[in-house]
Amino acid sequence: MPTPRGFAVFLTGLSGSGKTTIARVLHPQLVAKTVRPVTMLDGDVVRQFLSSELGFSREHRDLNLRRIGWVAGEIVRHGGMVVCSVIAPYDQGRKEVRRMIEPLGGFVLVHVATPLAVCEARDPKGHYAKARAGLLPNFTGVSDPYEPPTDAELTTSTEHTSTEEACGLVMSWLASNGFLERER
Repeated sequence: MPTPRGFAVFLTGLSGSGKTTIARVLHPQLVAKTVRPVTMLDGDVVRQFLSSELGFSREHRDLNLRRIGWVAGEIVRHGGMVVCSVIAPYDQGRKEVRRMIEPLGGFVLVHVATPLAVCEARDPKGHYAKARAGLLPNFTGVSDPYEPPTDAELTTSTEHTSTEEACGLVMSWLASNGFLERER
């Protein structure tokens, strides 16, 4: 029997938008549906262990995103599933990662479009306050742009949608598009 097609769910949005929270709930839901490996790649964790030497210039952000894309592509190539939660602020970088992964399996871009005001009010890491005070240069949404995707398979927001509802949307989309075969 051939290996089922691997895929990457790529959650993108501003800091504090709910990407990682969605990923943390989505991951075990995928694990429960399959016998295949399911990996989670969180942007903060990848930066700590794989890209710690990088700053936050556009060049460094693009390089970090390509690294994440390469790792995700290797998982997808071998029939695995990967959930990535990354800011990925630039359209060109997201498109490059899509081009890297799609030939290997599936790529599902999910834009977590929680408004900046909501993300800033949450400010879970205190980054927005530091950015507004001029202490964090090149901060996405404040002093550096976030280019909303125009090619997302799904768009959600955690402003009025619960994490569970957002995960339900993703799981439903995956099932409807043949990514979740009956395995268990």
